[in-house]
Amino acid sequence: MLKRKNLFTIGCYNVENLFDIKNDPLTYDDQFTPNGKNRWNKSKYKNKLRKISTVISKIGTNSSAYPPVIMGLVEVENNRVLKDLIAHKNLREFNYNFIHYDSLDERGIDVALLYNANFFEPENSKVYDIGLLNSKGEKDHTRDILLVSGRLNGELIHFIVNHWPSRREGVLETEKKRIKASEMVLKIIDQIREEHDSAKIVVMGDFNDDPVDRSIKGLLSNDNLFNPMEDLYEKGLGSLKYRGKWNLFDQIIFSKSFFDSNLSEHSFVKAGVFNERWLEVHKGKLKGSPFRTYIGPWYKGGFSDHFPVYACFENDI
Repeated sequence: MLKRKNLFTIGCYNVENLFDIKNDPLTYDDQFTPNGKNRWNKSKYKNKLRKISTVISKIGTNSSAYPPVIMGLVEVENNRVLKDLIAHKNLREFNYNFIHYDSLDERGIDVALLYNANFFEPENSKVYDIGLLNSKGEKDHTRDILLVSGRLNGELIHFIVNHWPSRREGVLETEKKRIKASEMVLKIIDQIREEHDSAKIVVMGDFNDDPVDRSIKGLLSNDNLFNPMEDLYEKGLGSLKYRGKWNLFDQIIFSKSFFDSNLSEHSFVKAGVFNERWLEVHKGKLKGSPFRTYIGPWYKGGFSDHFPVYACFENDI
């Protein structure tokens, strides 16, 4: 297939616990240390970097001349792991840089934005606290929402990277937390549009909800946004599998202006789940699901418990 130089991929990947091997006394990262429960050591860390860098280097390259020019990352521990990731031989040639802020998440995992500096020039970045409270009325810390504004091929685009609260304590019990996150994203969008009414916006991340759930539908109440992942979900595609059921928690949502070449220099072409066979478990009861680093307490040396998702945009300027 002809690889096009005017086709640009935006991706998003929950990389499942990309921790270094050093203990951070301020977070609960003890299991990802050499003496911790997972016996997380230099060899396992290097294998994880090799696996994740391989995946990023392949996304979108069946039709584009480049791997993703923008990559939202979920579950990264700190700047150190991001520096090691972009310095890996699988990614070194693509001139990646990143934007990351440490959040107050108890586990010490954050979101980040990876970008190819040949095509994207960041101008501003900021993080937003969702503002959750626990049952005692105390701050309930989770991952911040990251906003990065910059110029992709010269066009100003705003990227909002998310990792919304998990379902670990029950879907219904935690739903209000994700709705709160959704409301915060809508506030961020409103702030952007106060300055630029026709702003180009991309919202991406692991939302811990499917395209049909209330938090995502609430986000889409802003009728300027479009979610291409809803169609993929209706076709039975997913980015993770839980108890035999596919979920599409990883999504890329964007302004409808990306459909109109008169309003945007980048026009939407397609979206997908990067679910190549080499990313799957090949046998047993988990066959077909993402090949992850650990299955329970057992180290398997895989990639992640999520598949990446992506969207492709054409630029003809």
